Amino acid sequence: MDILLTLALFIPLLLILWLANLAERKRAVPASESASESARVLSLITYAALVVLYGLFMLFGLLFQGLGWLAQGSAPDFATSLQRSGLDPAALSKMGLALWLPALLGLILLLPPVRRLFGRWIAAFDPGSTVHAVALSYISLILVNLLFTLAVGLDTLAEMLETDAAAGIPFNPAGGIWAQDVTLAVMAVIGVGWLARRGLGSALARLGIALPTGRQVAIGLGVGLLMVPVALLVEYLAGLVGFGENPDVARLTEQMIGPLMTSAPGILTLGLAAALGEEGIFRGALQPRFGIILTSLLFALVHSNYGLSFSTLLVFLIGLILGLLRRRFNTSTSMITHAVYNMALGLISFLGLLQNL
Repeated sequence: MDILLTLALFIPLLLILWLANLAERKRAVPASESASESARVLSLITYAALVVLYGLFMLFGLLFQGLGWLAQGSAPDFATSLQRSGLDPAALSKMGLALWLPALLGLILLLPPVRRLFGRWIAAFDPGSTVHAVALSYISLILVNLLFTLAVGLDTLAEMLETDAAAGIPFNPAGGIWAQDVTLAVMAVIGVGWLARRGLGSALARLGIALPTGRQVAIGLGVGLLMVPVALLVEYLAGLVGFGENPDVARLTEQMIGPLMTSAPGILTLGLAAALGEEGIFRGALQPRFGIILTSLLFALVHSNYGLSFSTLLVFLIGLILGLLRRRFNTSTSMITHAVYNMALGLISFLGLLQNL
């Protein structure tokens, strides 16, 4: 079910990226009036598809917000039914806002003046590129994911998963994680032009994915292992000054990825899936165009199970380290680092060593 849902959510985004790359291919043809016209048509189709997508988000968002206001006002029976299902009526309005407001931002980011302004801030961003415009606009989808999670509530999500577990409903996140990260990897290669203007080898080269050298493997392993005690120390010191782990974040994270830390396949999933998908899309595809800081920020925000907490800041700092590895070496090196870091944390949890730290 998780796999089908992931595909349903991502297929429209992949098609839009593919169309944008077709437009880019036509745009790159020198001094050809027919190619220029084709590029304009394909760009218009791409932008129209985005308008439809964001229009649906806005429609459902306004509907949710209206139902939330109704539940809090003149429909007490509806409010009671929501509460019985474990949902605060006020959260429904917030969920609506989490859909339509980022969707509106996504449309604003498509405007040429906004793209030109962004291009002055980020030198590698081409305001005239349809692909870059789509990538910029997709930032809003990360905000949808984060704000919708916050609207529902980390505590509510944790309670839902705990209730399912108490009722004996099995929850195995591995399938969903692999589906999501494999899809992100496919999005990365399509986003940089595969199937439209680049072959697979060229697309992987653009992503910085290559067979790592022995030195790069050693650096990836070393940095990944070194990051573990550093991250644990930072968390410990933060707790001493009152910035400890959010209990709702801890509960939700335990319910979401805790089952993976009970077996070797689960621990491998934590490392390998994230290395494939997250590094491919963030360090591979986005960082060369958006820069290290913005990419690391987006990387932190996409981890919506952390909400906006100290853990979010820690993920941002980890993103900076991975970004520096990508810049200095390649994405393959950052993939190794990410995988080793995640698997080391998973192994520590599996062995119960965190209880003694």
